[in-house]
Amino acid sequence: MGNSPCQMLFHRYNVAQPMMSDSLAQQALQYHEQPRPGKLEVLPCKSCFTIDDLTLAYSPGVAEPCRAIKADPAAAAKYTGRSNLVGVISNGTAVLGLGNIGARAAKPVMEGKGLLFKIYADVDVVDIELDVTKPETLIEVIKTMEPTFGAINLEDIKAPECFIVEQRLREEMNIPVFHDDQHGTAVISGAALLNAAHLTGRLLQEMKCVVCGAGAAGIACAKFYMALGIRRENIYMFDSKGLIHTGRLDLHPTKAMFAQSEDCTLEVALQGADVFLGLSKKGLLKPEMVASMAPNPIIFACANPDPEITYHEAKEARPDCIMGSGRSDWPNQVNNVSCFPYIFRAALDMQATGISEAMKIAAARALADLARCPVPQEVIDANGGVPLEFGHDYVIPKPFDPRMITFLCPAIAQAAVISGVAQRDLPDLELYKQQLQARVAKVRERTRELVQSY
Repeated sequence: MGNSPCQMLFHRYNVAQPMMSDSLAQQALQYHEQPRPGKLEVLPCKSCFTIDDLTLAYSPGVAEPCRAIKADPAAAAKYTGRSNLVGVISNGTAVLGLGNIGARAAKPVMEGKGLLFKIYADVDVVDIELDVTKPETLIEVIKTMEPTFGAINLEDIKAPECFIVEQRLREEMNIPVFHDDQHGTAVISGAALLNAAHLTGRLLQEMKCVVCGAGAAGIACAKFYMALGIRRENIYMFDSKGLIHTGRLDLHPTKAMFAQSEDCTLEVALQGADVFLGLSKKGLLKPEMVASMAPNPIIFACANPDPEITYHEAKEARPDCIMGSGRSDWPNQVNNVSCFPYIFRAALDMQATGISEAMKIAAARALADLARCPVPQEVIDANGGVPLEFGHDYVIPKPFDPRMITFLCPAIAQAAVISGVAQRDLPDLELYKQQLQARVAKVRERTRELVQSY
């Protein structure tokens, strides 16, 4: 007798999975080494095989676009790749799950971001790893790159320096600057929060939220949840020293804004809590803590690579919970790739001067809306055949859902116009969707051909 969909789902997600086997580690190293080291290469998009090509591509032909850009700097979008080029920049001081490993060791992560940008949204990337830790120096170095890039994606810079760097760059540069560790995590988890609240009949302004981890992502998520409706006084934020409260004298201003009037333990804070957001360390959330939470508790255990609690532990403690994590082999993967390529795609397309709060909220709401739509068979097939239907185990779309780009980019582009950061008029949205689908299909086909050629 065959397994029912429910039995298939239980078996897939309740069998204990190894966190990182020797075999997987070896496969990962081989993937990065062969057939050529790294994950990116630079390829031309114009012919340069004849004397005529060379005349146009370089000397003397290249002088003409140079003169045009000198006369009108905006012409760089027409004659160069700048308008589709993002700088992924890190100093390697806070690499997810690895900590302060330095700029060079962070390069595989930055190359990985470049790969995802290209495959999911046809955004070109140059990754830049800087051996710079002083915020002022980092700010000044990155500012010099504005002529090169259409936007900047900051990555894996530790808190509180990341807040200083991003804020200054947003103020002093005329292109979008986005720290994905902060805002990407906020957007995708915010989308899950919207749908979890919808499923369980909650009002965000009445929800109690406990946040473990007061680094860049934790603080950004808490701020974003407030923008969605959760009240600041209902957010209980913990760092490595305990609850953020007014009696502490060691609080940076970014933490102090979440200070509660009285101290308490994590166990006490979780009693009756609606939401747990973990961006801390393995095993921090105990089953008995989950058991004390409100009905249908919402748990986003996002420590990487090992979460604060496993999916099967959370479900055993509270079968009614909505559980999300950073893992692809459990339901509700909180994965930044589900938002950052599309936020940048829309920002570049609209020649935005920044990424507004409205654009991030639009991205979260579009992700939430997509999860409520019927799931096409190709996404189910890519999910190993496990059925997907809006509910406790499916509150955010799968990262490989091909509809993501046409759901998110138009909504984000509209928000860019409404919030006043767009420098272009809103395109015809149906035509824009068709163009987005076509460009991603084309880049994926080219990538397959290139990879197969090695």
